[in-house]
Amino acid sequence: MLLFKSLIIVLQVLSALGVIGLVLLQHGKGADMGAAFGSGSSGSLFGATGSANFLSRTTAVLATVFFICTLALTYLGSYKSQVSAGVLGAIPAASAPAAASASASGASAVPAAPVASSAPGQDVPK
Repeated sequence: MLLFKSLIIVLQVLSALGVIGLVLLQHGKGADMGAAFGSGSSGSLFGATGSANFLSRTTAVLATVFFICTLALTYLGSYKSQVSAGVLGAIPAASAPAAASASASGASAVPAAPVASSAPGQDVPK
């Protein structure tokens, strides 16, 4: 389970970095490809219109991978395999009704010893 969660985290980080890089590589609608690379758009790496389709599709795929990884990590983070009873889970169930019946029947309980509180650095008188 931990290995699966770590794999999803690595995939999410890589897809996030890929989306950031691809968004920075893309040009705006008003920008010209020649202005970005210093020459005409027909002589670019992907051709006249190939880069817009390739970059936008790759960005969409990586954004989808990022979204799916985020949902998977949310599900795995909220999933609890064992339900803990907490601090009160260690108290035996039989002792609670016995104490309640003793106080209800009027039996006198032994008073607890007083607890002396002291400030730090002071001795408690004996």
